[in-house]
Amino acid sequence: MSDANPQVKPVQVNKKRKSKKKKFVIFGAIFLVIIIVIAVLASSKKEKMVEVQTEKIKKRNITQLVTATGKIQAETKVVISSEVSGEIVALPFKEGEEVKKGDLVVKIKQEAYAPQIQEQNAQVKVAESTMKINEVGVQKTKLEFERIQELQKKGLASQSDLDNARLNYEQTLAQLNNNRANINLSKTGLAKIKYDISKTTIYAPMSGTVTQLNNEVGEKVLGTSFNQGTGIMTISDLSSMECQIDVSETDVALINIGDTARIQVDAFPNRVFTGYVYEIANTAKSKGTGTQEEVVNFVVKVRILDKDAELRPGMSCTCDIEVDKRNNVITVPIQSITVRDETIMNQNVLDESNENLQRKGDNKKEKKNKPQEVVFIVENGAAKKKNVKTGISDDNYIEITEGLADGEEVVKGSYKAINTELEDNSKVKVDNEVKMKKKDKE
Repeated sequence: MSDANPQVKPVQVNKKRKSKKKKFVIFGAIFLVIIIVIAVLASSKKEKMVEVQTEKIKKRNITQLVTATGKIQAETKVVISSEVSGEIVALPFKEGEEVKKGDLVVKIKQEAYAPQIQEQNAQVKVAESTMKINEVGVQKTKLEFERIQELQKKGLASQSDLDNARLNYEQTLAQLNNNRANINLSKTGLAKIKYDISKTTIYAPMSGTVTQLNNEVGEKVLGTSFNQGTGIMTISDLSSMECQIDVSETDVALINIGDTARIQVDAFPNRVFTGYVYEIANTAKSKGTGTQEEVVNFVVKVRILDKDAELRPGMSCTCDIEVDKRNNVITVPIQSITVRDETIMNQNVLDESNENLQRKGDNKKEKKNKPQEVVFIVENGAAKKKNVKTGISDDNYIEITEGLADGEEVVKGSYKAINTELEDNSKVKVDNEVKMKKKDKE
């Protein structure tokens, strides 16, 4: 029995040691969790730093542009069309060739008019022969009327004989006048045919270049004297060119006659042409009327001053019109401008009668939110919100008319920081090397 007791004691001691060790591990884990929680809470209370890019505000010259696309066209052009119908027998000039005023450019077959001329000439001759016969008849009936008139005065002829003689004379005279009218009618028809024949030869009304040729020799054209006939060709004066651009209804109000323009033509990628606005349409032209894709534009014509380039009608172009210019004004990058809603409280003063006492506590009512343009400047490591008023802008900068001073440091990036993250007095970290590094990588 004395030998068994010493074996039991070591086992109990080991169990006690293991339980103490286990408790120590548990307490240590709990303590570690507590420390982590405290650290997380402490870090959450720490204000977040917003990383931004900035730029020093300075004065610069700024030009506001209205940009639109369009086509190059000749300032003066004439569409040659036919006033008579017939077959083209001659087209002396081809597309791209130069013509001078008075040159024959189109000739239409005249043979179809020959029978009509012969017919009208024959009608005129027949009418003239008939008129000579009628003239003789008039002289005869006139003499007879005068003879009966003398006899009636002497009592040798009755009143009935005199009346019959007068009627015969007046009838032959009327036939003569009718014959003269027929002669004039026939001559008018002949003149019309000759006029139509003269229109079978078309001469250039101006000097220029044949920029479009729609027909070939042997083709038939249609035409009338009152309506525009078949457009056979177009003659353009390429020495004076313009660009016709489509300007939106919101931008056309900014454009004035005489505004300077810079024109880029796709066919001349390394050159910028100069010009000025000389005509603005009064009536809009619409596309997709009555649909959600309806577009309303106004045609603006810009006269091109450069004469040395071989511009051709139909070339595509992009036109930048200088609508306003300011020199030495405070500007900031366009992306620096953002909008914040400011709730405007309106103090309503109600009459001291009836419901005034009951509604006295409800005299502050919230009006509609009014968006306010703001920028953020950096002072002592914090972003300061400043309300501003803006003026004109170009592609990169916008004029500030109120709210900023020269030399202040304005936030210009990132987009997310300016539009969502920054508030007044937000702590910021300025890192202007970000964009430089991106540019170097590109």
